[in-house]
Amino acid sequence: MRLALTAALLLAGSALPALAQDAPPGQRVFRTQCGACHTVEQGGRNGVGPNLHGIVGRTMGAVEGFRYSANIRAEAEKRTAWGEENLRAYIANPKSVLPTGNMPYAGLRNQQQLDDLVAYLKTQG
Repeated sequence: MRLALTAALLLAGSALPALAQDAPPGQRVFRTQCGACHTVEQGGRNGVGPNLHGIVGRTMGAVEGFRYSANIRAEAEKRTAWGEENLRAYIANPKSVLPTGNMPYAGLRNQQQLDDLVAYLKTQG
């Protein structure tokens, strides 16, 4: 009985890495590059960063209950939206887009990962 249970647990555990590999590439990039600070689920909580559900096309600084930096609030007052182009530039190098922003992220330089991430974010909302 113990042997069968042990074998079943080992088999179940060996399937976990395969499940992680089955995630779309952009989702994997999100998990590794963004997931520590952001969520993407509809109605998801804010973390260190705001929830990113529906980010593409959304006005900057528009997530209710999140405390944004002054420069994001200024963009929100201008009703600047996160389009694919400025989102891509921001993810690649946040300080080049918002020099006094609070996001402590150096940027995503790998073009394929950037493409995958933006494609994934476009599907989330």
